[in-house]
Amino acid sequence: MVGIALLPGPAVAETVRLAALYPQDGRRAMAAPDFARFPGAGILFCRDAGGVPKRAAAAWLIAGPRVVMLNAHNFRSRRLEVTRAVADCFFQIAGRNYDFEPESLHLGVQPGGSALHITDDWALLALREPVTAAAAQPLPDEAGRLPTGGETIPVTMVSPAGHENFGSATSLETCAIRQIDRPGEDGIRMARHDCNNGYGGSGSGLFDAAGHLIAMHSASLSMNSRRTYDGEFHYGSALMLEGPLLDALREAAARTR
Repeated sequence: MVGIALLPGPAVAETVRLAALYPQDGRRAMAAPDFARFPGAGILFCRDAGGVPKRAAAAWLIAGPRVVMLNAHNFRSRRLEVTRAVADCFFQIAGRNYDFEPESLHLGVQPGGSALHITDDWALLALREPVTAAAAQPLPDEAGRLPTGGETIPVTMVSPAGHENFGSATSLETCAIRQIDRPGEDGIRMARHDCNNGYGGSGSGLFDAAGHLIAMHSASLSMNSRRTYDGEFHYGSALMLEGPLLDALREAAARTR
C-alpha cells in the first residue's frame, strides 16, 4: 500500500499555507533528487480505531536496513502513558511498507523516568525484514562537533510525512538552528531552530550544509501563529543526534545486521 495525498484546490491551499509557524515560509514539496540526497526519509503510519492506516509522523531508516528512528511521543504521552501500540503501526519508505518487531521499542527516557522531555524524545524500532527498496541514512557523527551556544547553523528541515499546515504530502525548507543549549542530565543537547513545522512534522530531520543528519525535530511553540522567531518564547525544538542516542543507534545497527 502506498500513501497518497490529495492536494487541495488553490483557495484551500492558500488558506493552509497561511497557517505557518513564522511569517516567512520557504517550504516546498520534496522532489526525486531530495529523496536521493536523504535516502532514509520515511513515514510512520498507524491505524486508527477503525483500522484505517493514517500518516502519523516522519521516521528514519538509519544506520542499517532494519533500524528506524523516530520520536518517542508517537507511543508515549508526556507522562509516559502508552498512547499507541507498536503493533498498530508500520514504516513506509520508497512506496513499500515494513512491519516492526513489536517488542523492539527502545525509548530514550532514562530508567525510572516519570516524564518525556525534548532531549529524550527519541525511540528506536527494529523492522522484521530489512529494507531493500532504499538505502539507510548513514550513522550520524557530526552533531557532537557543533558548539554549544548561539552560533547560527544553516540547516535543511526534511519532513517526509509533510505538515498538516502545508499543502503537500512532503516538505523541505532551508532554515537555521539559532541556538544549541547545554546538555541536560541525559547528555543530549536541545537545538532551537526557525524552521516552519506543523502537526505531522514530528521526527523531521535537520541536515547541515554537507548533508549530515544532525538533529531530529520534536516540538514547536504556538504552531500556527506566524510570529517571528524568539529564542525564549517562540521557536522550534530539536534534539541533537549525539550521546546516548548515537550509542543506541550503533548498538541497534550491530544487533540487527
